[in-house]
Amino acid sequence: MRLLVFSDLHRDLSAARGVAKRAPEADVVVGAGDYATKREGLAGVIRELRKIDRPTVLVAGNSESVEELRRACDGWAAAHVLHGESVHINDVTFFGVGCAVPTTPFGAWSVDLDEQQAAELLQPCPQGAVLVSHSPPHGHVDRASTGQHLGSTAVLETVRRTRPALVVCGHIHDAWGQQVEIDGVPVLNAGPAGMIVDLGSDGPRLR
Repeated sequence: MRLLVFSDLHRDLSAARGVAKRAPEADVVVGAGDYATKREGLAGVIRELRKIDRPTVLVAGNSESVEELRRACDGWAAAHVLHGESVHINDVTFFGVGCAVPTTPFGAWSVDLDEQQAAELLQPCPQGAVLVSHSPPHGHVDRASTGQHLGSTAVLETVRRTRPALVVCGHIHDAWGQQVEIDGVPVLNAGPAGMIVDLGSDGPRLR
């Protein structure tokens, strides 16, 4: 299975069009949150992404709520908005959780979860799924320009517990495009440019 993964479009309509244009290269498109900016501009970005007819797995970021994303995607048959739940596409299981974890200092506009809330949502994540999380696992593809690691311990514990086939995340802009492994599990901070990943039996390969 070939995936097109991206994150953090932040109202950039040109970037959204770029993702939609590349979608025919993939079997499944995966978006790891933050289509809006500070709760504004979601509708315009989703309008561009609606051009995608391939199965599309989306989680919310902290710039839009899960409910706002579900409403924006209403009627888009290809879209699956996940938050503490799974979808099976062509024998591959995708599990998603949105929002920023842990709580950010950004104020009322930011849609955040604390680590306990995230851990509860992540509990049903099955073994070996593709895990789509807006927030990266703590200590991995999560270093800000200050040098601080801003990722989630709940996501990290889930990676170690369930050993996903792939982890797709975003949120930390300074780590866009970075990729690491956690005990052999590949983790990608996708970024708005998008990345093509071949999800083969011998592990994911980036193109």
